[in-house]
Amino acid sequence: MRHLYVHVPFCARRCSYCDFSIAVRKRIPAREYVAAVLQELRLVGMTDPGGEPGEALETIYFGGGTPSLLPPDALATLLTSLRDAFPVTSFRDAVEVTVEANPEDVTPDAATSWRRAGINRVSLGAQSFDDRVLQWMHRSHDAARIAAAVRTLRAAGIDNVSLDLIFALPAALERDWARDLEQALALLPAHLSLYGLTVEERTPLARWISRGAASAPTDDLYADEYLLAHSRLAACGYQFYEVSNAARDGRRSRHNSAYWSGRSYGGLGPAAHSFDGAVRRWNLSAWEAYRRAVAAGGSPVASREVLSDEQRELERVYLALRTDAGLPLTALYRPPPPCTARWVSRGWVEVREERLVCTPEGWLRLDALVRDLTGCGTTS
Repeated sequence: MRHLYVHVPFCARRCSYCDFSIAVRKRIPAREYVAAVLQELRLVGMTDPGGEPGEALETIYFGGGTPSLLPPDALATLLTSLRDAFPVTSFRDAVEVTVEANPEDVTPDAATSWRRAGINRVSLGAQSFDDRVLQWMHRSHDAARIAAAVRTLRAAGIDNVSLDLIFALPAALERDWARDLEQALALLPAHLSLYGLTVEERTPLARWISRGAASAPTDDLYADEYLLAHSRLAACGYQFYEVSNAARDGRRSRHNSAYWSGRSYGGLGPAAHSFDGAVRRWNLSAWEAYRRAVAAGGSPVASREVLSDEQRELERVYLALRTDAGLPLTALYRPPPPCTARWVSRGWVEVREERLVCTPEGWLRLDALVRDLTGCGTTS
């Protein structure tokens, strides 16, 4: 296990589209949270049976929620403890350490403290550069704060900055997606993550739609804005290496790439998932339930799933086609099934160096393509 995810559930407010496992708090219980995560680390024993440290970590990712709401000393304490638990020689140079942050939390003191603690990558929740849209999303920052945060991070020595943007918003907002892309590109981020808006149950957005106060995004708008992003980012030197992620050379997310390549990973914190290649487990999602479980010395695991051979094969195909590496033709029946030629003729996939690789148009149809492929048959 070389990749570790730490879930920080706290948020100042819930965004209109969010159904993540979060705990909205005016006061962040940082001390209690750090104690709970470190207790889980001891309970799950992420070491070998002899008590020796496990494999050296390659990536650590603080996600949420809003990890940047934790005081810098709390993040530093967690990183120090992880350094002690794993044979990590250099957080600064050898390990990719990412923290998700809201722009309003990025201050000179915070950024300097993060860098000193070993954080070398920040995923910034920009979402849009339109103040009206940000208000509609229930975000706490305005557009000007995004650029200020990027400058502050770079001044502190963190130049590996990723920006999150959301596209395919309801047409009534009159959001200018092309303008948002230009604003983001003007900041020269190392990485961009672009997510199409989805309507999840039990979110403010779902309630607005149910009573007619908002409209759901359309498939046509989703496709148009997704393809526009591909063309604009490619023109500026970014490569989409995964369906939702683009980066400059050398700035791909090593942590997320581990997920997409099917490697094992560990998770700490409420709702965190872990996977060893055959078994997937996940923690209790509610903060208080998680805290009580570990405080009592019990397991925070809510459930686990042993993947069948069929499930593992389906995931392997799906994850491979999500990336620009694609799926080896040797993974298919020989000769390749008839559906493969149909995809190629429609411009949804290409064959590159004996691998089946999705085009942007294919990524828009990824679920259908995987169903088509697995229906045609694959080898194990």
